Amino acid sequence: MGDVLAGIHATWEFDTDSVLIRFERGIRTPRLFQSLRERRIPYAALSAVGMTPGKRGTVVLHASPRPGADPLMEVAAGQLKEGSDPYRLVLPADRETLAEYYRDELRDRLAPESGEPADRFLVAAPEGPLQFKAYDGRASFDGERVSFRWSWTGASSAKWRAGDQSFPVERVAGVEWRSPEAFEGYLRLLTHPADPAAAVPAQPCVTSPGELPGGGAAERPAQADQDPAAVLFGLGYGPVHESLPFAAAVLESARRKPSVPVPTSLVPVGAARRDPADIAERIRHLGELHRAGLVTDVEFSAKKAELLAEL
Repeated sequence: MGDVLAGIHATWEFDTDSVLIRFERGIRTPRLFQSLRERRIPYAALSAVGMTPGKRGTVVLHASPRPGADPLMEVAAGQLKEGSDPYRLVLPADRETLAEYYRDELRDRLAPESGEPADRFLVAAPEGPLQFKAYDGRASFDGERVSFRWSWTGASSAKWRAGDQSFPVERVAGVEWRSPEAFEGYLRLLTHPADPAAAVPAQPCVTSPGELPGGGAAERPAQADQDPAAVLFGLGYGPVHESLPFAAAVLESARRKPSVPVPTSLVPVGAARRDPADIAERIRHLGELHRAGLVTDVEFSAKKAELLAEL
């Protein structure tokens, strides 16, 4: 089509095989849009296009992605608020006729298989490296590994005993994201068993919610605050505009790479040298857990030796 349709908070630029959505930057623009900046959506990734009346004299042009086509929407799993849906374009009511025209044009470009789930991601995930601060630690992703570094003020004793974690994307079977805007939000990595031949059958792998394509199994502890493969959200921690693009990038990378067994399900982060002051602080906190009876003598000695070895 080669046309441009400018709306509130976003502009849609129509190409021969896709629509490029450019999000505005400004204090009134949803922070998720500002974080995404722009997204190219192939017409083959869409399942439907509609138009509805909006609030306060507006109309809304809304495209729906096919299930499995967009890693961002797969991870979000219907948890986004209406105003943060990147597939909605809000227009003044006097542009209703123009919106109807583009709705019909987009419908004509839907693929024959638009009503079926996509067999692979067709929309690119946000690019790394990405990171965000969670309530009980800091999460980072460099495109190859997801790392969780625990906070001494927020992490549970179970996570401290396990130590900082690093997961190669080949081990990631899925990503479970619970919005920080809901009760008990978190991001959890669902991992492939370390030894598929010897592993006890696990729950079906899901991605937030839903089943992982292929029907594989994944290790999935029940409580996120006790799970070293999960980080917790909270007020100001793991906001949507940071944690959701992060989760989508991890999921897209995991789907792209074949899974391979590795020696353990949780790989401690210990390759790089650490700041001595940071190590000292961690040992101090470990001592507090020990004195409170949350860590045994054996666990205290072993973890202290592990921390000292990082110097």
